[in-house]
Amino acid sequence: MSIIIDENTRLIVQGITGREGTFHTEQMLQYGTKVVAGVTPGKGGQEVLGVPVFNTVREAMEKTDANATVVFVPARFMKASVLEALDAGVPTVLTIAEHVPVQDMMVCYRLARLKGARLFGPNSFGIISPGKSKAGFMAHRIFTPGNVGLMSRSATNCYETVFMLSNNGIGQSTCIGVGGDMIPGSTFVDLLGDFNADEQTKAIVMIGEIGGNEEELAAEWIKKNGSKPVIALIAGKNAPKGRSMGHAGAIVSADGTGSAASKEKALAAAGVLIAENTQHIVDICLKLKEEGRI
Repeated sequence: MSIIIDENTRLIVQGITGREGTFHTEQMLQYGTKVVAGVTPGKGGQEVLGVPVFNTVREAMEKTDANATVVFVPARFMKASVLEALDAGVPTVLTIAEHVPVQDMMVCYRLARLKGARLFGPNSFGIISPGKSKAGFMAHRIFTPGNVGLMSRSATNCYETVFMLSNNGIGQSTCIGVGGDMIPGSTFVDLLGDFNADEQTKAIVMIGEIGGNEEELAAEWIKKNGSKPVIALIAGKNAPKGRSMGHAGAIVSADGTGSAASKEKALAAAGVLIAENTQHIVDICLKLKEEGRI
């Protein structure tokens, strides 16, 4: 199995005629993803790499029976694109752009919840189920099929971990870019249940970072419901208080809320295995493999 996307995913690319949309559509097609439609207002009737382009998401849904969309548009157009996709009934929406206004994301988040849709990002690298399908811009050649599920607020830390896991013979079930913004469409808690229920996933890697309380909420969920080994890395331990570190959501409050120490304490109390760096994640996975747990 896998979660969110697989070989049955029928993907729309919103913004397919743009530079990034076209380039990554080609990469996704080469990987075997079923990209069934593109959407760019005013360019309906064209084709990009053999993929038909439609003026609206609703038309693309009606003509192609798509079940997911990835949004390759600039941040200022993200809200309109996501609202259009949700209004058209797309059940899975992935957003890539950085610097999306927080108020825009608040609207998208609320509507996705009301519609019962899965929303990912913004500031996400997308989702890949190795050997099956990918929706996003990750370098797919470093991923290999296996039974470790990953979800990460940081693209770079995730890539580094995956590269080392693959080089050590440990494959991945599904890798999800949660995104580093203050309001992600889906949080760790939203995904833990999926990974927990997935037969292919034997262990879960959670790469968090300072800021917010996603990791603390994940710790509460794991304590009550977890049944699989969870490994966690919290990035940004040396960040000064009150300063945003790259990601909009990576900021420790003056009172210490959102710090790495508080997150690690909560996770450790829930039985999560704490990693000090990406290499340590791999070391823990290798030990679990030796024990026959993955």
